[in-house]
Amino acid sequence: MLLRLPTSVTEARECLAEGAVPIGGATLVWATWQRDGFPELAMSLREVPEANVMGPETVGGAVVLHRIDAQAPDVLRLAAATVGTGAVRRTATVGGNIVGSTLRCLLPAALVLDARATVLEPEGVREADLAEVVAKRPLLLGLRWRAPVSSAYRKLPGEAGGEPPLVVASALHAEPGAPDRVRVAVRDGYDVLSGTTPCRADAEAALGALRGTALGELPAAAWEVVRSQVAGLLERRDRA
Repeated sequence: MLLRLPTSVTEARECLAEGAVPIGGATLVWATWQRDGFPELAMSLREVPEANVMGPETVGGAVVLHRIDAQAPDVLRLAAATVGTGAVRRTATVGGNIVGSTLRCLLPAALVLDARATVLEPEGVREADLAEVVAKRPLLLGLRWRAPVSSAYRKLPGEAGGEPPLVVASALHAEPGAPDRVRVAVRDGYDVLSGTTPCRADAEAALGALRGTALGELPAAAWEVVRSQVAGLLERRDRA
């Protein structure tokens, strides 16, 4: 297998056009390649500056998870910190987790941040929403969002060999000239559901509105966490 390390978006685009298979830390594909055979040509974005940015409103697709620190919103930082072991987090990338993984531990965090994706294709760079990224699995160059007022994340304990543990993410956004909005996303099994509602009154009103979204059929254990997070977000807002 020949591994290409482009140093610019233009070079990366050329690699894709040549049929290179994108890899990051390869934590999700190495065992498959050992079983089924390695591709002739692969490429990594680890030397492309645009894929390695890290800031309060952006993260590159090649950023390894242990680099996601206090610059990022709490919801993203906490989500990254719960993925695998320390060794995995030093190798696994944002793009690999959201695009390549069936668990997608970072996806609920990205959804509540209302993030937009920048993807790279042989034809060039373009913007995409997260639904398209999950469905079509393009090469993720990075994510951008508008910093929330506050955010929260919790992964509940899971059973060994069982379904993926329940994940609840939430964020409160200030809307210029409009009521604040709270966004909630939940990974229940392998499904990720999300909902959003204006926050004009107290937490109970917001929760009632969220029950009218795709989140309405969640199990009681999930709703307990949703209730706690929404109440906490609004309490912090009201104290500020």
